[in-house]
Amino acid sequence: MDNPGQGRIFARMEHDCDILIVGGGLNGPALALAAAQAGLRSTVIDALPDDTRAGDDFDGRGYALALASVRMLANLGLWEELSEHAQPMHEIKVTDGRVGEARVFLGLHFDSAEIEEGPMGQMVEDRYLRRALKTAMDASPHVTQRAGETVIAQEAGPHGVTVTLAGGDVLRARLLVGADGRRSGTAARAGIRRTGWSYGQTALVCAIAHEKPHHGVAHQFFMPPGPLAILPLPGNRSSIVWSERDEAARAINALPDEAYLDVLRPRFGDFLGDISLADQRFAYPLNLTLANAFVAERLALVGDAAHGMHPIAGQGLNAGLRDVAALADVLGHAVRRGEDFASPLVLERYQQWRRFDTASLAAATDLFNRLFSNDNPLLRLGRDLGMAAVNALPGLRRGFIREAAGISGDLPELMRG
Repeated sequence: MDNPGQGRIFARMEHDCDILIVGGGLNGPALALAAAQAGLRSTVIDALPDDTRAGDDFDGRGYALALASVRMLANLGLWEELSEHAQPMHEIKVTDGRVGEARVFLGLHFDSAEIEEGPMGQMVEDRYLRRALKTAMDASPHVTQRAGETVIAQEAGPHGVTVTLAGGDVLRARLLVGADGRRSGTAARAGIRRTGWSYGQTALVCAIAHEKPHHGVAHQFFMPPGPLAILPLPGNRSSIVWSERDEAARAINALPDEAYLDVLRPRFGDFLGDISLADQRFAYPLNLTLANAFVAERLALVGDAAHGMHPIAGQGLNAGLRDVAALADVLGHAVRRGEDFASPLVLERYQQWRRFDTASLAAATDLFNRLFSNDNPLLRLGRDLGMAAVNALPGLRRGFIREAAGISGDLPELMRG
């Protein structure tokens, strides 16, 4: 039980805000807006300059937002603006195969028509999501932004937390949240260690234009070097997340654009007609990294700072937004009960809620990658029979569809319909 005098002692510390959030990508701003609904004041510390975040250039990146994440963005007042730029995902097709061979579909087929809630998810480009979050933060009296700033020190104690910026400013708050990615400095400075490993794979990411319409169908092709995801964007465009072994990926990424496409075409197939690059290309080494704890004294981690996993199921941002929604839920309930929302007991509720779920998801993506990223004939037969069995059982298939939509399990309030 909390010390009855803790609240009075805690109140003696002067705070610049309620929550200091380190990381201005997507999860950090989303948390600031979610916390504002509970009346909590946040300062978002972003290492990137303000004009970089506010830019409207298309760089090829897009996110597969599960239905639960779409609900959350709607509850934050962002979806009306975002919906104009979103592409619904009506179907997901999963196929097992080899590079260059004709594809006979014998895999999984998930159709949104099998659930009552509508499309399983929506594809939204990074630029629109960033802009919507930035606009909402600018308009919120509960959110302060410190762009182009980096944290060099932090200290937590019974009265709150202090953070020192590289420019010399010292900020004080009740709670510190790390939303600063897989190499989270916030977690490292708190002494939180990580567990994980490299997959020996690199994700090649780009957007492509194609001749034929995609009809809102997302594809996941499993090939021995790694999976290839083709995710529909508005118009005749798709976002590509293409995993290859590290050495091969380095060689492919070094190629000029047309030679790059020549390598992609036999993997992609011709079902959408001819393809061309729509914008920039990126390459990201793939690894699994889990923080050994999601909380410490007056500190919580969200998103990749807590868990980074293989993009095989496209759940990275969705898992991060569920962290944000769960933490906002826990903090809001604590505020309404008059608790010190940054106390160990309150933060432990968040950790218990999210740590098992994210560890299970990371284990599942790790297993799927190991099971499918090989050409072992026995494993291939087993996985193809397994997918066929799921396809043949409507109840099981419906469960997978609801899981893909993010609407199963214990949902935070922001993600409920």
